[in-house]
Amino acid sequence: MSDTFSMKTITPALFDPDHTLDCGQSFRWEKSGDVWQGIAFGRRLCLQKQGEQLVFDCSQAEFDSIWRSYFDLDTEYVRIRQQLSAMDPVLEKACAYAGGIHILRQDPWEALCSFIISQNNNIPRIKGIIQRMCETLGERSAEGLLLFPTPQRLASSSLEELAPLRAGFRAKYLLSAARLVTEGKVDLQAISSMEIGKARETLMLIHGVGPKVAECALLYGFHRLEAFPMDVWMKRVMERWFPDKKPEDFGAYAGIAQQYLFHYIRTFEEENF
Repeated sequence: MSDTFSMKTITPALFDPDHTLDCGQSFRWEKSGDVWQGIAFGRRLCLQKQGEQLVFDCSQAEFDSIWRSYFDLDTEYVRIRQQLSAMDPVLEKACAYAGGIHILRQDPWEALCSFIISQNNNIPRIKGIIQRMCETLGERSAEGLLLFPTPQRLASSSLEELAPLRAGFRAKYLLSAARLVTEGKVDLQAISSMEIGKARETLMLIHGVGPKVAECALLYGFHRLEAFPMDVWMKRVMERWFPDKKPEDFGAYAGIAQQYLFHYIRTFEEENF
C-alpha cells in the first residue's frame, strides 16, 4: 500500500470492513491477508484495518469524493443501532454482533445487475459472472481498470454475445434491464427519490426481477434504507422471532435491521437455528 493516510476517527465499533464487505452486498471485493481490495466507481482501493484505525490507499481528495460516501461513513450508525436495539432483545443481540456493518452506497446500475445475477446462485459464481461481464463488455479506465459495462453497451448485445458470461437464464434478465433503462422506461435516477412502493413496481417492470431482487437493488444500490430483502434465511428469522411483525414495522432503518439480523443469524446463531 502506498500514499496512504489513516482515518483515526473511524473505529471497528462504528465500521467493520470485514462484516461490511463479506455480507453479500457487493461482489467486486476480495480479501488477501488483512487487506481488502476492490473496485467501485472506476477506482481501485486497498483497505486495511490496523488496530482501531483504517488505512485507505488513496489520496485525501479521492477519499472525500468517492470512498467516504461509498462506505457511508457520515451516517450515524451508533444512533441507528441504539434505536434498533431498543425494539427487541433479538435485534439488540444482532446489533451488538453485526453493528459494524454499513450499507454501501453503490452504483445503482451495477447493484441492480449484480442482484439479477444473484438469483439461485452462490457468491463465487456471482463474482465470476460479473468479472466476465467486465472483461467482455466493459471499457478500461485511464488507469487500466476494467469498468462495469454500461446499460447502453449491454443493451446492444444479443443473447449469443452474452453466452461467454455463463450467466444462464439470467442473461435475458440482464438484457431486459439494460434495454428498459436505455429506453427510459426504468429511470434509475428517479428511483432514488420515488415513493418506495412505486420504486418496487418500476424495478419489477424488468423481466426476471421479482420482489426479492427489487428489494436488494433498492437497499444496496439506491440506499433505500426502508427496503427489507426477504430470502429463505430472513423468512425463517421472521417466522421464528418476529411472527407478529412485518418488515415495515422496523421503521425507516428496516434495511439496516435486516442486515444485522441476517449476518447475526447466519454466522453466529447458525448452529442453533
